Amino acid sequence: MKASKAIPKPKNRRLLRQRLGVAYFRLRRHMLNADNRPLSVGALPDLHYEHFSHQTPLLRKLKDVDMYLQHNKIINLSIAIQQLTGVVIEPGQTLSYWQQIGKPTSKRGYVKGMLLKQGKVTEGIGGGLCQLSNLIYWMTLHTPLTVTERHRHSFDVFPDAGRTQPFGSGATCFYNYIDLRIKNETSQYFWLELELSENYLKGKWISDAPPLFRYEIYENDHIIQSQPWGGYTRHNSLYRRIFFGDDLIDNHLVTQNHAIMMYNPLLPSST
Repeated sequence: MKASKAIPKPKNRRLLRQRLGVAYFRLRRHMLNADNRPLSVGALPDLHYEHFSHQTPLLRKLKDVDMYLQHNKIINLSIAIQQLTGVVIEPGQTLSYWQQIGKPTSKRGYVKGMLLKQGKVTEGIGGGLCQLSNLIYWMTLHTPLTVTERHRHSFDVFPDAGRTQPFGSGATCFYNYIDLRIKNETSQYFWLELELSENYLKGKWISDAPPLFRYEIYENDHIIQSQPWGGYTRHNSLYRRIFFGDDLIDNHLVTQNHAIMMYNPLLPSST
C-alpha cells in the first residue's frame, strides 16, 4: 500500500496578503517574459500534417454554478482564441499562454465568467479561460513539443461525472503569473488551430512534417486519502508512452498531481 501523503489544511489568506502576493509574482513574470516575445499569428499553411486534435464541451451542468457564467465563458473563449489560433511556434521558440492572449479586461470585451478561488466557485472578468489552457496542455502532451511550465489545479472541485481524461490532465492559469509555456525543441514548425462550434471548443496541433511518433497518456497511483484536519485529498501520476509504429520506445513520468477535494468522495450505496 502506498504511504499516506499529508497535505496541510488550506489557509484563508487576508486580502492584503493576497494582493501583495499577486503583485510580486506578476513582477517576476514580467521579468521572465522580458526576453520572450509574443509569437506571430497568420494564415495556416496550405500543406500541413495534423499531429493531434481534441474537443471539450462548452456547457456542463455543475452543482451550484449559474449557467450564465458558462455562457459568458463562451464569450471570453471567443476573444482569447483570436490571439492564439494560427500562432506558429518556430524551432527554438516558446509560446506563453498569457503573453499571447494579453490581459483579459472588460475594455477588450471580456465578461464575468466562472473562477475557482481557494476551492470555491466565484466569478471574475475573463473567467472560464482555464478550459482553453486545459485543452492546449492535453493536446501538447500528444506531440513532440515540450511543456516547460504547467501548474496543476490545487483543488478538485467537481466530481468525475462525464470525465473522459485522467484526473489532473489540465493546466490552470491565472493572469499573469501562473502560466502555460510550451517550447518547440524540434526542427519542425508547429501551428495551433482553435475554433468554437455550437457545442464544443476544438483545437489541433499541425506541423509542416508528418508525426513520427504516437503518444498515450495514462494514469497511475491514483489514491484518495483522508487528512488529519478532516478533509480529503486526491493524488495521481500521469505517464506518457511513446510509440514508433507498434514499438514502445519510451515510457516516462509526466507529472504528479495533488489536490484538496471540495466534495465528499464517499457516495451513498445504491442498494
